Amino acid sequence: QVQLVESGGGLVQAGGSLRLSCAASGRTFSSYAMGWFRQAPGKEREFVAASNWSGVKTTYVDSVKGRFTISRDNAKNTVYLQMNSLKPDDTAVYYCAAVQDRYGTTAYTTEGIYDYWGQGTQVTVCS
Repeated sequence: QVQLVESGGGLVQAGGSLRLSCAASGRTFSSYAMGWFRQAPGKEREFVAASNWSGVKTTYVDSVKGRFTISRDNAKNTVYLQMNSLKPDDTAVYYCAAVQDRYGTTAYTTEGIYDYWGQGTQVTVCS
């Protein structure tokens, strides 16, 4: 089992940057594929970015491609989401999620695949 804690959210002007972190408990973080999702007010939660266990395989929703980067440091049990060129439409609560998938080659985009979720961190982008 793994527990996830997000941090790094905040208020930023359009065009600015933020880096979200998601720290995982446990000694088997490298066994997990990781994902970032977000939920804006009045909307369903949506996929943002994902990484396989090693970070070699990553995937993004089209709206963030070229602006967001997912990465992970398995030695620090942490996955990151670097967000650049932020837009007001990026305003949402951002969640990280994990699913055990040791040596897997898939970066999962489907919410239902993930077994563990963090509590979320608020990102607000003002124009």
